[in-house]
Amino acid sequence: MFGKLTDAVIRKAKPHPQSYKLFDGGGLYLEVMPSGGKLWRLKYRYGGKEKRLALGAFPEVPLSQARKDAPTGARQKALEARALLAEGIDPSATRKATKAEQQAQSETFERVAREWYEKQLPTWTPGHAVKVIGFLKRNAFPWLGHHAIREIMPNDVLAAARRVEARGAIDSAHRTVGYVSMVFKYAVACGMADSDPTRDIRGALSPTNAKHFASVHDPREVAGLLRAIDGYTGTLVIRSALKLAPLVFVRPGELRHAEWAEFDTEAAEWRIPAEKMKMRTPHIVPLSRQSLAVLEELRPLTGTGRYVFPSIRTAATTISENTINAALRRLGYSKEEMTGHGFRSMASTLLNEQGWNRDAIERQLAHAERNSVRAAYNYAEFLPERHRMMQAWADYLDGLREGGKVTPLFKAAGEK
Repeated sequence: MFGKLTDAVIRKAKPHPQSYKLFDGGGLYLEVMPSGGKLWRLKYRYGGKEKRLALGAFPEVPLSQARKDAPTGARQKALEARALLAEGIDPSATRKATKAEQQAQSETFERVAREWYEKQLPTWTPGHAVKVIGFLKRNAFPWLGHHAIREIMPNDVLAAARRVEARGAIDSAHRTVGYVSMVFKYAVACGMADSDPTRDIRGALSPTNAKHFASVHDPREVAGLLRAIDGYTGTLVIRSALKLAPLVFVRPGELRHAEWAEFDTEAAEWRIPAEKMKMRTPHIVPLSRQSLAVLEELRPLTGTGRYVFPSIRTAATTISENTINAALRRLGYSKEEMTGHGFRSMASTLLNEQGWNRDAIERQLAHAERNSVRAAYNYAEFLPERHRMMQAWADYLDGLREGGKVTPLFKAAGEK
């Protein structure tokens, strides 16, 4: 079948302006390229069609296997392909299946998870990104990371989650399943997995006790909190942060990273850039007269620097993430009663109860917009109404603090 070519003939073959073929018999030939490359090919027919199979390059793939340590020769590869044809199997399809299987083995859960993670980074804050990858390293990679993602079954995910559950970390166990599900949905979309195995383990873990950031919502308790803040005896920087927090109800990280350059006192607006926001879209905070007063009181102390609330140790950094919570503890509020994040819940609850447009409230809270394109273009949505709402909210808080009769917010703002 084979035998027309010799190593000497192959080595002496010179490149021509056009590629040409040196035939060995049985469909095996060597194609000499204009660049000088020499490529083995096998021509065969399958299903009534002429096809070609690449067998490698000379001299990496020799004509035959002359030594025990040499790679399989071209003639041996051609014989193996012919044997498959004799059994009615297309050698090209077999090779593709083998490559697909090898690729599937290389697509481990950890590799796919890290690829998914890199895709998400532009939409996440640095702090959130660190938390996500750290969580995966602790709770998913040790048990699932080395497995080919196509081979992971529902019971594999459940076993990993139950290891977390066994520590008493019920919420983290559910979060583990949640992150694994996100990775699998990405893998399915990219053709690296067929389905999300987490769908079949719903209800298998102990239920979580839904917890929210501790906050006060009763107007009488809010009044007490505001009076306690007025009586805070710590530094002016922390006292100002405490006073501004209920007026603007942004996330604690957004508050402590506030920069003087972001405030437009003439427009009465604080414009927070996208990179500081959880959802990576810019955010506008209308400033009430009360908010502006807090800033003006603080400006002589920190206004020449970058940050509105700098660290007591160095103006180059901000107050720490625990500062507001520590100040609330100093005022006598436990972590079960009030947190820095709780000002958001407090405002959301009372503003909704008193008749404000729910969409305007959600926009002011900078909650996630499901349509990312819409979010990018509509960060200023409901802005005139939000200006009225924020001033009415500040007036409402003043009324609570003073202990007088408070007019409902939507009436005070002229809303129907």
